[in-house]
Amino acid sequence: MARLSKQSSTLPHKIGKLQASLKPKKAAPLPESVSLWTDFYRVVRQIPRGRVCTYGAVAAMASHPRSARHVGYALAALKETGKNADVPWQRVLGSKGKNHVTITIKDPVSGSIQRMLLEAEGVEFDPSGRVSIERFGWFLKRPSTGR
Repeated sequence: MARLSKQSSTLPHKIGKLQASLKPKKAAPLPESVSLWTDFYRVVRQIPRGRVCTYGAVAAMASHPRSARHVGYALAALKETGKNADVPWQRVLGSKGKNHVTITIKDPVSGSIQRMLLEAEGVEFDPSGRVSIERFGWFLKRPSTGR
């Protein structure tokens, strides 16, 4: 019995140590220059009025190919944070076929705002809600690293 009571007295101590080791460690913040989002915002700021680009092209021009979804996350975060108000998020659209892009925002209010902003810049939509890349597309000649 003495053996059982000795084990039971150390059990809470062992559980406490185990719980402490399982707590997630706080990650160190990434330096600003490492952030993917900063690179995406740098490219999007270069898109001129009246021109549009795709999420995938922004990712590629920011030297982060195959990160199109992250471009979407970065642009969606703009309304959450209120920072980077100078980033023209409305000029980035989803690819729709080979020669067209379209608004891919699921929220109808935000999608309408995006369309209204683009039309105010002179971008034209066809009856299906698509924009011609040949006419309104914009792409950098070389990737923008900004480093």
